[in-house]
Amino acid sequence: MAEVQIRRYEDDDDEDVKDIFTLGMSEHVPSSCLHVLKQPPTQMLLVCVFCALLASSKSLLLPILAVTLLLAAGRQGISYMFTQYIQTSLHRDLNHIRQTYLEKPNSCFWVAESQGRVVGTVACLPAEMNEGCLELKRMSVKHSHRGQGIAKALCRAVEDFARKQGFPAVVLYTSVVQTDAQKLYEHVGYKKIREFVVPELTAKITNFTLFEYRLDLQQSGN
Repeated sequence: MAEVQIRRYEDDDDEDVKDIFTLGMSEHVPSSCLHVLKQPPTQMLLVCVFCALLASSKSLLLPILAVTLLLAAGRQGISYMFTQYIQTSLHRDLNHIRQTYLEKPNSCFWVAESQGRVVGTVACLPAEMNEGCLELKRMSVKHSHRGQGIAKALCRAVEDFARKQGFPAVVLYTSVVQTDAQKLYEHVGYKKIREFVVPELTAKITNFTLFEYRLDLQQSGN
């Protein structure tokens, strides 16, 4: 692993943390577009539009243009949803990290620092949907520093904290498009225990699934 220090968040880290989170979430737009394109309702819509316009116009240009516009509009829609999620997350906790994670019991926020620069983040707090467990949140590593063991070190920081605080398990949630995150969590010992579709209508139509992972500390060794 690169020379990296895992330490508690400090107020001067604020802008770096928000930049890492925003860029990390924005990276999922292309994979989310691909996921939506793989869904049968999306494929059926595109085929129907193409065939209907081809039959009515007797020309390839109009249906190709229409499908292209639909794809562009779809990408814009997905980008908008991620932008809304980013803004909601900033409002919910990332604009006031100290109050949310450092001034409340059984909560913490860490950053990974390399050569004086913040290159990764992770946080935890008591889980809302799993009483008695700790929830891992806000895991993100700058693209330029991935593959160096930083994410694993951040996971260990949360695990060690949970043990010291006496929690029996750590839980987390990730999405179907975050395949690298799924591999990471499974590699460090988390087990997928549940999957469910986000309740919003758009998510149901596109089968946007969330995965719940759990790390049972008694079974992960000491």
